[in-house]
Amino acid sequence: MPSQHPVLILAILLGAFVGQIHAEEPARPRISEAKTDASGIRIHAVECEYQDKPTTIRVLLPSKLELDKRYPVVYVLPVEAGDGSRYGDGLLEIARLGLHDKHGVICVQPTFARLPWYADHPTDRGIRQEAYLLRVVVPFVEEKYPALAKPEGRLLLGFSKSGWGAFSLLLRSPDIFGKAAAWDAPLAMDAPDKYGSGEVFGDAANFARYRIHALLEGQAGKLGDGTRLGLFGYGNFRPEHVATHELMDRLKIAHEYRDGPARKHDWHSGWVAESVAFLAGR
Repeated sequence: MPSQHPVLILAILLGAFVGQIHAEEPARPRISEAKTDASGIRIHAVECEYQDKPTTIRVLLPSKLELDKRYPVVYVLPVEAGDGSRYGDGLLEIARLGLHDKHGVICVQPTFARLPWYADHPTDRGIRQEAYLLRVVVPFVEEKYPALAKPEGRLLLGFSKSGWGAFSLLLRSPDIFGKAAAWDAPLAMDAPDKYGSGEVFGDAANFARYRIHALLEGQAGKLGDGTRLGLFGYGNFRPEHVATHELMDRLKIAHEYRDGPARKHDWHSGWVAESVAFLAGR
């Protein structure tokens, strides 16, 4: 299953993504073999010019892998830089609930050197979070593990900053990702002046390329017949979710919507199971 020549094959896969996202010279990451922690999570160390500090890719596999089967991947998008855990740990929550086995999915959580807003800085090559995920993390996972390398096999889960990221990644790359689920995210934010976002977006012009409501307006009628976006309740950002739900209704964008219950703003407050079920098509 693992390749004997991961660097060569990863370079080929990185090149395959170039036609689908912003054209530029590909990154040349150095990614270690996995070390398995006490929770059974495989951890790869990463050095990449798109991140100005070392990062990791954490992988949770189903307990039993079937030969020659390809599994959907849930990308569990972090809300904190590095190994921050103020708001809990999304991958450990999935493991605790057994969702990787229940739904037969691989779950992957990358880390980021800066607060993750899932955007590329307009001038700083060391803050290219969108490109890092698209050009490094996804191709590596699909080369190294039995991942379903199709949009329906690339699923995005997040809350707060990473709920924003889940929506922006799908709306900017709908031919790469299949579904996105967001919980308690500031989806109506209209300027890069809150929650540490300015450092990543850089300026207002760059932020405008990622603004969620503008992306929804631009993708109206272009996302196909299926339900690809889900809003699964709130802790701090109910008005933002209500406004986004109402906008999607006006634009006739199919979506799942839960107006509550209100929960604590972290990974462990009870919203993850329903969100993963939506992503897995259950």
